[in-house]
Amino acid sequence: MGQIKTERNTGGIEGLCVIEPLVHEDSRGCFMETYNAADMKEAGFDIVFVQDNQSSSSKGVIRGLHYQKEFPQTKLIRCIKGCVYDVAVDLRKDSPTYGRYYGLILSAENRKQLLIPKGFAHGFLVLSDTADLCYKCDDLYHQNDEAGLAWNDPDLGIDWPGVKGDYNGTADPAGYVLEDVPLTLSEKDGKWPRLKDIKLKTL
Repeated sequence: MGQIKTERNTGGIEGLCVIEPLVHEDSRGCFMETYNAADMKEAGFDIVFVQDNQSSSSKGVIRGLHYQKEFPQTKLIRCIKGCVYDVAVDLRKDSPTYGRYYGLILSAENRKQLLIPKGFAHGFLVLSDTADLCYKCDDLYHQNDEAGLAWNDPDLGIDWPGVKGDYNGTADPAGYVLEDVPLTLSEKDGKWPRLKDIKLKTL
């Protein structure tokens, strides 16, 4: 017990939490518990995770912003290789912070984890040459239930670190670069609408 430190309601958004595991280091290297259900419950998080995901991406890749419409997921996200800028957008219609985002650096070095409750869109930008992300979900992925938001929606105003380019009215990444690397999105992510153009149920 007591193997994590939590920062609750991160960025002034209720429910978001940054979690840092206790790292035991010596001359051999280090050890940490990346997830402990008892510690999470003691911290006030009674969550049953049912699916683990892992992605590998190269520099300049943006994945997101994704959410599920009918089967929203709580996610616990960490970076095990490289460095990413991870973003959560509050889509809870009754939330005082609806439409607000929070972003932070997740890296293999800082070992931080972001707990994103149901009702948020999620995405990330790879800042290192490559990055591997792992995340736990409390509901299964439903392929036909996936939806998303434009990563560059000017109403969200996400400050993606190091990214330069001009908004052309769509989520198409053409003309955007991270340093000298063109941004890369999936075909689907390059077509997501703006927040003002979607209809949300209460997530």
